[in-house]
Amino acid sequence: MISKTWSRKPIAALVAVAILSVYSMAVLASPAAKAPSGELSIAGQVTVNGESVVSGGTVFSDSLITTAEKSNATVSLSKLGRVELAPSSNLKLSFTEKSIMGLLDSGTAHVSTVAGTSVSFTTKDGVVVVDGSQATSFTVNVLKGVTSLTTHSGVAQLRLGSTVKQVAAGESATAGTPNPKNDPGDDDDKMSGGELAALLLLGAGAVAGILYAAMHNNDLNFGGTAIVISPSK
Repeated sequence: MISKTWSRKPIAALVAVAILSVYSMAVLASPAAKAPSGELSIAGQVTVNGESVVSGGTVFSDSLITTAEKSNATVSLSKLGRVELAPSSNLKLSFTEKSIMGLLDSGTAHVSTVAGTSVSFTTKDGVVVVDGSQATSFTVNVLKGVTSLTTHSGVAQLRLGSTVKQVAAGESATAGTPNPKNDPGDDDDKMSGGELAALLLLGAGAVAGILYAAMHNNDLNFGGTAIVISPSK
């Protein structure tokens, strides 16, 4: 009787372990257990949530991606499409199994999607929307207070409050008010180093001419008839 009891205990334990293993596998395989993610490819200096990253890393939803000057990043989102960031861009990227969302603070993002993927990219000037009815490719740019949208394939919308602009392939649209002050490094509003040097040389030449005239009885000859200016007595 004792031997039968002891033989049943290991069998019961094995059955319990088997049930637990099957349950764990089912949970891990469920869609809720596997969060959507993307694969990152970079060139140059790129940070995700403030941390430096390298190519091949994993990007999860709600990540803040920043590219430095002369740097870019591409996030491949498996069956959704991909998002490419140009240099000097700042984007908060979110995604689900059927949608891509972005908050573009500055810079340029190029988005390519497959049919069935909806898109909503927000800037301070408006929202770029793709309904997912067809594969779509577009570029959104934020520069000097202006948001510009260019659609390469498919159809995208630029929504400005209650106004909706349909932007088909090959077309562009803009929103916002230009503000040159947003770019303190704009060379168009500044004097170049060469111009400044030339101005300083001209000033120095004028001073030298005045000193020379004062030391040589104010006699200046520029060719032709000499003009002599004598001090009044």
